[in-house]
Amino acid sequence: MATLDRKLNTYGLTMIAVGACIGSGIFAAPGQIVESVPNHLLVILVWMLGGLIALTGALTLSELGGLFPSSGGVYVYLRKAFGEMAGFLYGWVILLVITTGAIAALGTVFASYIANFIPMTEQQQIMLAIATIIVLTAINVTGVQTSQLFANLFTGIKLVAIAGIIVIGFMFYDSSVVALDYSLASVPDNAIAGIMTALIGVLWSMGGWHHTSYLAGEALDARRTVPRAMVIGVLVVTIMYVLVNIAYMNLLSLQAIASTQTVAADAVQNLIPYGSKVVALFIAISVFGTIGIYTMSAPRIYYAMAKDGIFFKFLADIHPRFKTPYKAMILQSAWAILLLLIWGTFRDLIKYVVFMDIAFMGLAGIALFVLRYKMRDAERPVKVPLYPLVPLIFVLISLAFVVSTLIEEPKQSTAGLVILGIGVFAYFLFKRIKKGGE
Repeated sequence: MATLDRKLNTYGLTMIAVGACIGSGIFAAPGQIVESVPNHLLVILVWMLGGLIALTGALTLSELGGLFPSSGGVYVYLRKAFGEMAGFLYGWVILLVITTGAIAALGTVFASYIANFIPMTEQQQIMLAIATIIVLTAINVTGVQTSQLFANLFTGIKLVAIAGIIVIGFMFYDSSVVALDYSLASVPDNAIAGIMTALIGVLWSMGGWHHTSYLAGEALDARRTVPRAMVIGVLVVTIMYVLVNIAYMNLLSLQAIASTQTVAADAVQNLIPYGSKVVALFIAISVFGTIGIYTMSAPRIYYAMAKDGIFFKFLADIHPRFKTPYKAMILQSAWAILLLLIWGTFRDLIKYVVFMDIAFMGLAGIALFVLRYKMRDAERPVKVPLYPLVPLIFVLISLAFVVSTLIEEPKQSTAGLVILGIGVFAYFLFKRIKKGGE
């Protein structure tokens, strides 16, 4: 029987963590964030807060990753802590909401940027997004080593592009054109509500570092490389995001940033030849790379669920030549394409995705406390620092965000909860099928 290959090293895993985070968010979300917090100081603080949340999460999951170095990542942690149903429901929403919703959203963004170079109708953009998902799935089916090379290449291009914007922003800042005000005096009265709304875009932009944990079954020395990659990845992304947002604000007024969805292009278009076109190309490449990582990583969850006997049995099939869970990858992409066709706008998709993602990340944080009790004598190659403070911060902030989103964005959060409820019935159905087959 074919098995997964262990070929991913620390560098490759880190590039996957970074590449999974850096997609369209840092290029598309700043406008929404500035609209929510129209203040230079708050903009930087909200990106730093997002980085802190992600770092506390990465440190929390690093201990769990060292404890359970197997394919499936968060699915495995939840199953070990809370039982089979909790693990199943995570995989269920990853397939039906979180990863597939992200792939669908990124597909629409990629096609819209390509339309800057090749004029297309809306229908043609949809067809391009679908074709992109299919092509990237096919590439990832050909082996985890191919996927690692792909992630290294495209993440490297992303980092170079963002570094270029940062350099331009700091080199060409002109105080007579853009007035910066980082004083506390200019902070608006409704700052807390604005920060909670802004965090939707920030956490969308930060999300993805935990995809590294899904690939633990194919990592070399997974007990150490997976935790290390998650933490390093979050640190790199946070630093880059804070610096690039300072660069944006050095080049554009807050009003200009809030009124555009193409902030990177607007920031450099008058400073370098064909600036907006160059930025559009880099964003398209960035998004393309992130779709590639998502089509590779999450199917390892469905594979692990199928091996545990709580999902479709065929999803545990490994390609005899390429050693990848190819049927799980195909199923995920098919559902992502369906979401792309039926759900709607980019902003609706990210609200739909982020709500459920943060809810389960908070639950994974609670899992650490449960497993510290249930498996108190287990060997832990990595331990979260400042326990219990670090995981507690992660859990409390995650829960606060979930409650805020339920109140402020009821349409998308309710849709996610309905799918979660259906998942409970699906779990008992799969359990009955499993029992009947024994």
